[in-house]
Amino acid sequence: MSGIRKQAIISSILVYIGIPFGALNTYFFVKQGAFNSNQYGLTRLFNDVGQNFYILASLGVIPVIYKFYPYYKDNLTNEENDLLGRSFFKAFVGFILLTVFAFILEPLVIRKFSARSALFVDYYFWVLPFAFGWLFFSLLEAYAWALQKTVLSNFLKETGVRLCTAIFIAFYLFGLVSFHGFMILFSMLYIIIAIILLIRLIRTGKFHFNFKPSRVSKKFRKKIFAMQALIFGGIIVTTVGQTIDGMIISSLLGLTPNAIYSLALYTANLIQIPQRSIQSISIGVLVSAWKNKSYPEIQRIYQRSSINMLLLSLFIFGNVWLNIKDGLQVFNVQDQYAAGIPLLLVFGFIRIIDAGTGVNGQIIGASNFWRFEFISGIVMLALRIPLSYLFIKQYGIIGSAYGDLISLTVYNFIRFEFLRRKFNMQPFSAQTIYSLLLAFAAYFVAYFLFKTASGWFAIIARSIIFSGILIAGTFLFKLTPDALQLYDVGKKRVRSLKGED
Repeated sequence: MSGIRKQAIISSILVYIGIPFGALNTYFFVKQGAFNSNQYGLTRLFNDVGQNFYILASLGVIPVIYKFYPYYKDNLTNEENDLLGRSFFKAFVGFILLTVFAFILEPLVIRKFSARSALFVDYYFWVLPFAFGWLFFSLLEAYAWALQKTVLSNFLKETGVRLCTAIFIAFYLFGLVSFHGFMILFSMLYIIIAIILLIRLIRTGKFHFNFKPSRVSKKFRKKIFAMQALIFGGIIVTTVGQTIDGMIISSLLGLTPNAIYSLALYTANLIQIPQRSIQSISIGVLVSAWKNKSYPEIQRIYQRSSINMLLLSLFIFGNVWLNIKDGLQVFNVQDQYAAGIPLLLVFGFIRIIDAGTGVNGQIIGASNFWRFEFISGIVMLALRIPLSYLFIKQYGIIGSAYGDLISLTVYNFIRFEFLRRKFNMQPFSAQTIYSLLLAFAAYFVAYFLFKTASGWFAIIARSIIFSGILIAGTFLFKLTPDALQLYDVGKKRVRSLKGED
């Protein structure tokens, strides 16, 4: 776990460097006098459609890279390894097919979006370079995960994207490009960061394109194809489930409601930043642990990831929810975005549930039972699409949050039960309950102490009280071993520095 913890710390630090850029980007999208709500809604819909396009083009090869890489590494030289070359070839074929599909889909896009989201119709085909860059980057990212070189890929995905977006926004605000020029630059976003990661991987000396089938490819051909086919379906299910709300809202209600939804979702997604770092770093270790049948190690990662991600999610969401109303006012956010506050509450509960169940998806995906991930994803999508559509029509944008809460809770419960019954693994302990109680207590103390305060003073005061109680309680009640170990490491390094002085 120390290797995971070390990379998780570095990745989280680098990722959190990007948070100011992400917050700044969102601020300029939603503040008075910059972008209008239709333009912001367009960038969010652009992102949702681009994500679906790149997943379709991938043909399921991305998980194959980090799942089977240990077998290629153990049995082939770097020059003989054909895993990367064959994966890129399949994805390239997939993108050609996707491009044809996009042209066939154009009349449907016009019919569904022209009435309430006409701006998206104007930029529809610019989604293709956006999706191509995302596909290119994701292939390289999977290879970096397999090599357990996750720091740069995490930095680029979480911070590099935001930094480039900030530069594009600056070009627009200073009049260097029109909004049309901004959208063209935005469509090239992932191509830029993919090129940076490509250069880094080439320098490792382990990046080789070999298209000749190796003996490992021949030996595992059937298993690779079966996994690729099922996981491809599973990833499509998951991706559609994650993006369907924004597309339905844009189609039924328009780009402005999608902008309101997107701001609430973005704010809630801050909770997931450390969670994504832990998930990506865990994959390589879990694959090796399953290969070596190290079940105690898997259980340990499962439980540690659960309590760590739960505490982090409670810490972030508590600070956000305490200060959301004052935050909208002090940052001069356009008035219509206040309608997203109820969505943020529901999204926050969803993120806490997801974080508290640990890396269950990564554990199943790294095992020989990865087919179950596809099955559970089908169940989730079968719930999410009709619930989202019906609830959005009935309740407006808050309906999307209700649909997400029901479907994703069921989704996590299914995966939790599978691991519990199949391997007698579960992520919870008494510390889980103590963490929840501590967070509730910290919230109510901070809320009632500064209930009548407002502005920057209220934001800072509530954050200090809530954070102080939660952090102190984590150490006092020894809620996670990693916090205590990090504290000990920090003390030793401070003593070492003093000794050098």
